[in-house]
Amino acid sequence: MARKPRRTQPQVPELLAQLVTTPGVPGREHRVRDLISDHVTELADEITTDKLGSLIVTQKPRPKTQSKTSRRSSNADARPARIMVAAHMDQIGFIVKHIDTNGFLRLTNVGGFDTRNLFARLVRVCPDVRDPDKDLPGVLNPGGKPVHIASPEDRKKVPEIEDLTIDLGLPAKEVHKQVSVGDMVVLDAQPQAIGDTIVSQCLDNRVACYIAIEALRQLKHHDAEISIVFTVQEEVGLRGAGPAAYGLQPDVGIALDTTLCCDTPGVPDTERVTQQGQGIGLNVMDGAAITDLDLYEQIEKLAKKRRIKAQRTLLHKGGTDAGTIQRAGAGIPVMTLLTPTRYIHTVTEMVHQDDLKAAISLLAAYLETA
Repeated sequence: MARKPRRTQPQVPELLAQLVTTPGVPGREHRVRDLISDHVTELADEITTDKLGSLIVTQKPRPKTQSKTSRRSSNADARPARIMVAAHMDQIGFIVKHIDTNGFLRLTNVGGFDTRNLFARLVRVCPDVRDPDKDLPGVLNPGGKPVHIASPEDRKKVPEIEDLTIDLGLPAKEVHKQVSVGDMVVLDAQPQAIGDTIVSQCLDNRVACYIAIEALRQLKHHDAEISIVFTVQEEVGLRGAGPAAYGLQPDVGIALDTTLCCDTPGVPDTERVTQQGQGIGLNVMDGAAITDLDLYEQIEKLAKKRRIKAQRTLLHKGGTDAGTIQRAGAGIPVMTLLTPTRYIHTVTEMVHQDDLKAAISLLAAYLETA
C-alpha cells in the first residue's frame, strides 16, 4: 500500500520573519522603520517620517484609466478621498534602568508583560539602536534562589519587573563599558511554523506591518490617496497615531492590530474574543474607540461579497491606534481590523495562516474600492 504524501508544512514568510526579529521598542523604532522603508520604496509615491518617528507611506490615486474621475471626499476642495491605515511598528520590551557593581542589568518595561512568562528567557541588549553589530545576548531571570534551595514561600512568589535581572556573562567592567542606562532590550526568539500557524515573539504588531505591506503590494488600481502609517509608541498609550492623523487629515482611518484569541483551555467561550482560523476580526468597539457604523457595515459587506473569512469582535479593555485617530482634528471615522492571536504578549504568539491571508485580502479589497 502506497503511503499518503506527507502534509506540506507552511513556512514563515521571509518578510514577516525579518520584521519579528528586528528590535524596536517604543521610542526606539529606528531599525524596524529602516527595514520597512526598504521594502516599501518601490510601492510608494512618497515616503516621509514625522516628528515622532512614524513612517508615512503614500500612494496617490491610480485609476484604471487616466480619464476616470477619482472618488472625491466630501470636502469642498474636491480632493481624492484620503485613507489612513495605521499599523504600529513598536513592540513591547524593556529599557535598562540600572547597572549594578557586578554587571547585572535592571530594567523598566515599555509595554505590558505578564511576568509569569519572563522566567529564563534569552534577550538581546541593544546599546546602539542603529547598529545591530553592537547587540549583546543575555539571560533574563528574576533574582532569588533556584528551586533546589528555595522555600515553599519563595516558589509561590510571582516576580515583578523590578525583580528581573539580565546576566550578560561578561566582567562587570566590560558591561559598564558597553551598556548604558536607556539602552533597549528585547526578548530574543526565532519565528517558526507550527501546524497551520506561525508562532513568534512580537507578532503584536509586526504581523500588521506585514499585512499592510502585502496589501499595498496587491493594489493595482484605486481612486483614493492612501497613506500607510507605521506608527510609533502604540504600546505605551497610542501616542504616534494621533499626531500622524492630525497631519494627514484623512477622511477615514483604519487601524491594523492583533487581538486576543482565547479559544484555549481555561477560558470560557464568553471571553474568547476571537476564534483561530475564522478570519480577520472586525472590531465593533474596544476601550479606546467605537467603530463608525457605516464604515463597519461597508467593510463587513465587502468581506461577504468577496467571500473573505471575517468575524465580529469586541473587547472592553485595551485599544488600538483607532482611538487616537478618531479624536484627531475635527474627528475621523475609524475601524480596526484585528488578527486573532493566541498567547498574546509572549514569545509564543500564534496566528493562523488563514487569518493572515484573510486580513491581507480584505484590506486590499477595501483600499481598491474606497
